[in-house]
Amino acid sequence: MLAGELYRADSPELSADSARIHEWMSRYNASLAVPPEERIAMLREAFGSVGDGANVRPPFHCDYGYNITLGAGVFLNFGCTILDVAPVRIGALTQIGSGVQIVAADHPRDPAERRQLLEFGRPVAIGENVWIGSGALILPGVTVGDDAVIGGGAVVTRDVAAGVTVAGNPARPLR
Repeated sequence: MLAGELYRADSPELSADSARIHEWMSRYNASLAVPPEERIAMLREAFGSVGDGANVRPPFHCDYGYNITLGAGVFLNFGCTILDVAPVRIGALTQIGSGVQIVAADHPRDPAERRQLLEFGRPVAIGENVWIGSGALILPGVTVGDDAVIGGGAVVTRDVAAGVTVAGNPARPLR
């Protein structure tokens, strides 16, 4: 899965990982009134790494958690989803609006492979000091450079260079 090869999500190991993160999400999504230091400790239980001052407002959803890396001061607003079947790295001081979806999960284009319930993943990398507006969708394999801005509701299908602002469906640079 992490190498980008085809896999089945219902394998015993991945099923156990999924059950573990579902239990964690149940606890985390009930933690809105918990002090920030307790919530960051909960994030560190589940994620690959979490920088100081990171803040993920519940509700939050993910596939496994352990493939997510948050830099210091990262902020995810309410209702974000990260499908982390491959690494998802979010750089320091990045701010992510409500309802944003970051998707590393992908599916074969070949219908015979899909019938076998095969899937694969492609990593997503988001640089430092990025702003992603509410409702944006970041698709598998995308890299967003430092200081970029993703407009609300944008569907990001391609890499975004550092310092560039994109918007729309599909997302395109604004002049």
